[in-house]
Amino acid sequence: MTRHILERRPGQTLAVLPDLDVELLAETMVAFANTDGGTIVLGVEEESGRATGNLYAEEVEAAMRDALQYCRPAVQTEWQQEEIAGGATFFIHVPRSINLHSLTDGRVLVRSRDENRPLGGEEISHLAATKSTGEYEGEKIADAGREDLDDEIVAEFKGRWAEKQGREWPGSTDDLLLHVGALDESGKPTVTGLLLFGREPQAVLPQSGLVFVKFPGLEPRGEDGRAGYGRREEINGPLPRVIQRAWAVVMEEMRVGAVVKGLEREEKTEYPPAAVREALVNAVAHRDYRLRGRRIEVRMFSDRMEIISPGGLPGYITLDNIVDEHFSRNPRIVAGLFQWGFIEELGLGVDLMIDEMTSAGHPPPKFRAETYLFCVTLYNKQERPPIARWQRGMNERQTKALEYLQRHGRITSREYRAICPDVSAETLRLDLADLVGKGVLLKIGDKKGTYYIFK
Repeated sequence: MTRHILERRPGQTLAVLPDLDVELLAETMVAFANTDGGTIVLGVEEESGRATGNLYAEEVEAAMRDALQYCRPAVQTEWQQEEIAGGATFFIHVPRSINLHSLTDGRVLVRSRDENRPLGGEEISHLAATKSTGEYEGEKIADAGREDLDDEIVAEFKGRWAEKQGREWPGSTDDLLLHVGALDESGKPTVTGLLLFGREPQAVLPQSGLVFVKFPGLEPRGEDGRAGYGRREEINGPLPRVIQRAWAVVMEEMRVGAVVKGLEREEKTEYPPAAVREALVNAVAHRDYRLRGRRIEVRMFSDRMEIISPGGLPGYITLDNIVDEHFSRNPRIVAGLFQWGFIEELGLGVDLMIDEMTSAGHPPPKFRAETYLFCVTLYNKQERPPIARWQRGMNERQTKALEYLQRHGRITSREYRAICPDVSAETLRLDLADLVGKGVLLKIGDKKGTYYIFK
């Protein structure tokens, strides 16, 4: 059953097409194959999630054949039909491809959030050069057997998979491991399997661990200015345990202060926990595991934290487009960590880091990319007071309304229109209703006597 897919919004790995549009279908197939793979849902209204009721299997088969004629080379797909409220719905699954795919008109598309974006010439060259690197995680480990996977870790993953999907895995445990790329067709562990579920993955892949080092000052040396550090931890095990243990060590070493709001005391960490967690998960998920001789490093200084991941930026990702684009070097590992719950939504990790840091009053993260490493630096200095969570995502008009309220204590719809004369009355009404819904404002009175105050 794949109905759980309909609970998600269209995005990096999901597209919803209410009607059959052969050209759009071909574009989306190529974009998914070139990026992280994904699912195309046909015959569903995006808003209601109900089937349109006007699609039939024969039509879908014909449209798929026609769409594949636009793809160079042909894109691998599999599809299935399910009955949901309103009629038949069709799910087309497109895996990530090791090939570079284009359309017959020469366009090379990738999936960028919920859109299909054409690449420029230089981006195409970068993508073509790194397209096959994801196959490393699918390679078989020569001397490893099924017994080298930890059954406790596997059982934990199976439970998380069921929670995420809203159903139990219908087959055997080894079928699930084959499905996620942890075992090959012969039942032997792959690089993905050893990294996600291995008993001692570092015995075969020593580069897959993490090193945490805390320095007392601004430089990588001890208190007396000589070589040294305050604390050093080597963290090993399968990747989920590496993330969990690294997170625990970082939380132990983060300074914790306190602020008093009203009559309540609220603890405040040195860095926003969500930003640190996202940086750690990204480093583990996206490092280049082919590079031996260097592990992920977390360096904590008195003014900053550096998370260094071996391997440069993958595919067509650059420092200029890192916020808007997403491309996985290790799609199987990323998918596994997503099912585990370490990754909330594909493609939003950098956004979350920036949002958490700036909302807490810190500078935004600093990103540094070199040929064989990528570094995220978080600074603990606060540049300004934190932004309340309800203020995040406010538009410029709403900000003006709150500034007016701070000066005058109340605001009416007429006064709001005077502040924003070029905006329709309905848009302004929705702005105020949004602030009421968020618990920021309180609506007083009715009809022409209505005004708003801070709640």
